[in-house]
Amino acid sequence: MSLYESLRDVIVRLAVERPAMRRSIDEWAEALAASGAKLKARMTASADTSANRRQLRHIIGLERWGQRRMRVALGEPFINDEMDGYQPPVDLSLSELIDVFLNTRDETVQLARRCAADPRAASALVKHNQLGPLSIRGWLRYLDLHASLEARRLR
Repeated sequence: MSLYESLRDVIVRLAVERPAMRRSIDEWAEALAASGAKLKARMTASADTSANRRQLRHIIGLERWGQRRMRVALGEPFINDEMDGYQPPVDLSLSELIDVFLNTRDETVQLARRCAADPRAASALVKHNQLGPLSIRGWLRYLDLHASLEARRLR
């Protein structure tokens, strides 16, 4: 293991995995539902600009990509891809993108509940392209954290 990978693993453990373990997968499902409602309010208050639409497409694309990775813990094959292909079409309005985000977040919550009910998911580690292997709780924290941080750029 390289020095970079060792350092990355320590940072991921401290910033993602350790805080993720403070909640069960079911608790993460509830936390994601609650944060989705908060994000909706922030998104709704944002102007329908190209920058905001681009930012929301990024948030949605990454969450969908993360969902695909989480499904690996439920038996789907791993696909080593990037998040770009998961973004919604560029011609959607901000209000349409907000609806897509809310549906996407609801899918994440439902996926978390499926993972909570499946014993395979409890011990699964699924590769993140930059962060390395993450647990399902790590993935849920990552998706929650990513959307919350990226939504701060909405104006």
